[in-house]
Amino acid sequence: MEHLNFDQRLFLLLNFDGGAVMDVVMTAISGAVMWLPLYLFIAWAILRKYGWKSLVSFIVCLALAMAMADMLCGIFKHTGLLKNLWADFPARHRPMFDTAVRELAHVVSYAHGPYGTVSAHAATTAAMGLMSALALRKRWYSWTIAFIVLLISYSRIYLACHYPQDLALGLAVGLISGGGLYLLWLKLDSLLKKV
Repeated sequence: MEHLNFDQRLFLLLNFDGGAVMDVVMTAISGAVMWLPLYLFIAWAILRKYGWKSLVSFIVCLALAMAMADMLCGIFKHTGLLKNLWADFPARHRPMFDTAVRELAHVVSYAHGPYGTVSAHAATTAAMGLMSALALRKRWYSWTIAFIVLLISYSRIYLACHYPQDLALGLAVGLISGGGLYLLWLKLDSLLKKV
């Protein structure tokens, strides 16, 4: 293990075999279906606080933020619409496919693409989390959504899909995308209120 870099060592410290129940829980946390009530709550809270026009523009801007975050991550994994934008970028294997750690890692499923940098899960959830926290401006919600974003990000380590660095970069992409589209939403919402 001496030849491993810090990111690989940190991954192995955080990745472990929690048993069949933990595997199912982390797979669910990493998926989208489990979080449908959260998405509905966000929509309801935005509707209640701002009205239906603001909700529509928020959903459009949120979808754009998440799509932008996902596409930016795809550049580095050579997937999606922008996969050829930086064709020479040396894509980094997911831990489950990385020969340096794959024999030491707990892997739940190999049904993933080969490359993991930058994490689209971290990016899209961070974009959603930041936009909704800024829009709702409730301390309890901000802490809750931050915990959820970190929990989803951690599930990607548990499932051996990403290294911590992949997640940190994904979170940065998501915060930039979410922050930028939140500002766009404010302008769009202001225009809609004049109509």
